[in-house]
Amino acid sequence: MYVSVITHPNAKRPRIEEDLTGILHVYVNAPPLEGKANRAAIEAIADYYNVKKSAVTLLSGHTSKNKRFEILGL
Repeated sequence: MYVSVITHPNAKRPRIEEDLTGILHVYVNAPPLEGKANRAAIEAIADYYNVKKSAVTLLSGHTSKNKRFEILGL
């Protein structure tokens, strides 16, 4: 399963929200430095879909707010 995500690093309250178009907005506490926000987004998405972190792969958007993830096992 492929998921389009917009990440919001340095958020005060970590959460995941879905907008009207079906895109997930992932708010994480981590700063966008050295992949910390990407790792936090992977953890948040894994918790949201109730899968292991290793089942979530970042396909594109490593340095962008707009990211695309692949989730295995759904």
